[in-house]
Parts: sequence; C-alpha cells; structure tokens
Amino acid sequence: MTSHDVLGRQVEMPVQIRQATAFMAMYSVPAAAAQQLIDDTGLEILRFRPGRGLCGLVFVDYVDGDLGPYNEFGVTFMVRDHRSRGGSVLGDLAALARGRSGTLIHRLPVDGEFTLAAGRGIWGFPKVLADFDADHAPDVKHASVGVNGTLIADLTIRPGLRMPAASRSTTMAAYSHLDGITRRTAWDMRPSGIRMRLGGARLTLGSHPIAEELRSLGMPRRALLTTSIPDLRMTFGDATAVR
Repeated sequence: MTSHDVLGRQVEMPVQIRQATAFMAMYSVPAAAAQQLIDDTGLEILRFRPGRGLCGLVFVDYVDGDLGPYNEFGVTFMVRDHRSRGGSVLGDLAALARGRSGTLIHRLPVDGEFTLAAGRGIWGFPKVLADFDADHAPDVKHASVGVNGTLIADLTIRPGLRMPAASRSTTMAAYSHLDGITRRTAWDMRPSGIRMRLGGARLTLGSHPIAEELRSLGMPRRALLTTSIPDLRMTFGDATAVR
C-alpha cells in the first residue's frame, strides 16, 4: 500500500469516497474545437457521431471521504484510450460500450485547500479554488460555481427516470494533465439511485475563462442527457504517467 504526504498528512491509497452526491449534464460539442482545447494532453476526443464529441459538466458534493468534505465542478471530455490514435465513429462507439475509452478531467474547481493539494499532487488533477452555491437535495438540482465573484457556470437539472440497471459498480480510466504530464488513474464508481432523462438542463455561463472555453464549444445549448446520483461511492487508485 502506498501513501502520499499532503500538507503534512499521510493519505493512504487507494483513496475512498464513502458518501457523495452528484448531478451532471452531457453535451454534444464540435470535436475539432474540443480537440484544440486538449491537444497538449496528447489524447484524442472520442467521436460519438461524425464531427461530434461529448463534454460533461458535473457538480459533486463529497460528504464523507478520505479527503474530507468539499464541493467540486468538473468539465470533462470523453476521450480515446491513450494507446489509440485515429479511428472511426463505429470504433469509438464500440470502445465506449466496452469500457475501453476514458474521461479527461479538463477543469476541476473545488472549495477545499486539502483536496486541492491532494488532487494536484497525487493525481495531477487540475484543481483550482472556487466558490460554490449548491443544493443537491431537491428533485430539481441546482448549483453554481465562480472564482472571486466571477461566475463560471450555473446549472439546473430536472428529475429523470429511475435507472435500476445503471446502479452497478463501474471502473473508468480518468485522465488528467498538469505541468506537462498526462496521467491515467483507475476510478471505481459505485452509484445507487441513478436518474436520467433526455435534455432537462438549464445552463448559464459567466465571464470566467472556463466559461469562455465552454462558449467556444457552442454552449449553452440543449443537453443530450442529464443524470443525478443521490448515493455515490468511489475509489481512486494511484496515477500513472502516460505521456
């Protein structure tokens, strides 16, 4: 078992998240524009249809875990496995269905100093400090995130249908890029009570640079899919440098 020193405290691996809640909206975005944003990672945007990629906006409330309680906002992209170069839409869809693709954590504002240091130091996650106003409890979920009074994003999603078949353990490849290094982390998720629906999101963007990046992808626009997870457990292993 490995451990990491974070601000004078030992963090044992793997890191356990025992209780969290999350909601997200998934958007279709121009693959070429998204690729420009992530070119320095050496990864490639997964195409779920010709010329289109997938961008997710997710709010997470970490209630009980090894890094303490905190809020998080993620801008993510579905990407091809780091060993894959080029490919077709059919190949990308097959990889997605078989769990052979990955999720690039492109932006990751948080509201805790300890998780900021741990995220950057252990996994190379691009965490930055931000301010949150989040309410995960009602059926209609809402949260906003900003930095020093400048809004990044304000997201509301309406409730969807219960998806009992989706409530199973899943292991994903989470990619990160920080200080010129691209890393891969095994990320195990154990969700319960998942609800999904087509559309169902209202997104407002502010004037922060992250918001401007999202505008460059054509947002705000209608979401493809929205998801809420009232009970989420996760495990993060050590990161491995891949590029």
